[in-house]
Amino acid sequence: MSTALQTRPSSQLALGRFGQKRYMIRRKFFKIFGGAFHIYDEAGTLAFYSKMKAFKLKEDLRVYSDEDMREELLTIKARGIIDLGMTYDVVDATTGQRIGALRRKGLRSILRDSWLVLDANDNEVGKIEEDSMALALVRRFLTNLIPQSFSGMMGSEQVLAFHQRFNPFIQKIDLDFSMDERGLLDRRLGIAAAVLMCAIEGRQQ
Repeated sequence: MSTALQTRPSSQLALGRFGQKRYMIRRKFFKIFGGAFHIYDEAGTLAFYSKMKAFKLKEDLRVYSDEDMREELLTIKARGIIDLGMTYDVVDATTGQRIGALRRKGLRSILRDSWLVLDANDNEVGKIEEDSMALALVRRFLTNLIPQSFSGMMGSEQVLAFHQRFNPFIQKIDLDFSMDERGLLDRRLGIAAAVLMCAIEGRQQ
C-alpha cells in the first residue's frame, strides 16, 4: 500500500484555508432537511461551510468557502445508491480535478466504523478507523451519548485525529492534522473525510 497520495495540495492550498493544523466542526442535530456543517480554524474564523443536498438517492455533499455558498471548493458524491460499503468521490470543485475517494468498509463498520482512503486511481493509500472497539460496541448497543474518536493512518504514520465532544444538542468535532508533519495526506481529502464522517455518523445519533 502506498503511503502518500499521488496528488498533493499546491503551495497556495497549504498556505490558505486548507493549510491549518486544527479545525473545529459544528453541526446542529435538529435540522429537518439535509445537513449543514460549519468548520472553523484555530482562530475561530469560518474556514468552510458544508451542505448536504436533501432528498437525494445518491448522497451529495458540497463544501463552500462560507454560508453564502457562492464559492464551491469540494464536491463529495456517492457512486451509487446508499449501502454499507459505499464509495464517495472527492472532487476539487475549483478545478474539476478528482482528488481521491473514501470507501466505507461495510460489514466491518457495523461494529466499528472504518474507512479506506483512496487516491485518484482508486489505490488504497490509508485508512480512518474508530479508535476503540469496546467503546464502539457500547455506543451502538447501549447508548449513543459516548463521543466518537477516529485516527487516520497512511502506512504506519498517523495523519489525522477526529474527536467528537460530548454535547447532546450540538455536534462538535475537533479535527487535528498537526501530526502529519510530512504532508502525506492531501488536506482537501482530509477535510472531505471529516465532513463525510460527520454526515454519516450523524444519522446514527
